[in-house]
Amino acid sequence: MSGHSKWATIKRQKGANDAKRGALFTKLGNQLAVAARGGTDPSTNSTLAMAIEKAKAANMPTANIDRSIQRAADKNAAQLEEVMYEGYGPGGVAIIVECATDNKNRTYPEVRLAFTKNGGNMAEPGSVAFLFNRKGVILLKGGGEDLLLEVLDAGAEDALEEDGEMVIYTAPNQLAKVRAALQEAGTQVTDAELTFVPGSTLEIADRETARKIVNLMNALEDLDDVTGTHTNFEISAGVEI
Repeated sequence: MSGHSKWATIKRQKGANDAKRGALFTKLGNQLAVAARGGTDPSTNSTLAMAIEKAKAANMPTANIDRSIQRAADKNAAQLEEVMYEGYGPGGVAIIVECATDNKNRTYPEVRLAFTKNGGNMAEPGSVAFLFNRKGVILLKGGGEDLLLEVLDAGAEDALEEDGEMVIYTAPNQLAKVRAALQEAGTQVTDAELTFVPGSTLEIADRETARKIVNLMNALEDLDDVTGTHTNFEISAGVEI
């Protein structure tokens, strides 16, 4: 199983900065509204429960969380639609962009502009997605053989240690179950989400190309309608951006 790309770490750091500015709340609200379409009770909708936890971790006000959830039940509210765009960035890296939007005629041009202004281009549906696998990914604090055995006993498909934490991979329909088992065992879960994991990574050894890729990914992440970005690049050791 290919590990998290450098972008996974950069994105988490960016998310923390966006949370400080409040820029993350629109994105989180969209994720909550989409998750709530599967039911507004988090006790029976594990996807919503995880979205609520993520919103709370970003200090999103409870009133905002409740409003976002109720949007799914409000027939008078503009309903969000999940859409996915694919493209290539500098160096030929593959990119998937997940969005939640009430107006694709607004979202598509914004995504396309982010690509073209930052050295990338959009691709036909399916031309990039086959390079990725849909997986549940759970992040844990710590590492070691004992934790690895605990993770595998909980039903994880694979795990690896990376930057002082353990990255757990699950089948999409097992994410909530494995996460709950780890939490019940007292393990510190720092994040859990469904994501697209590249089957293999493209190593970028050139600093300028790496910088351009990160600029493109940041531009996509800054769009309010974007709920997730995924890519297959890995920056070579020693390359500073």
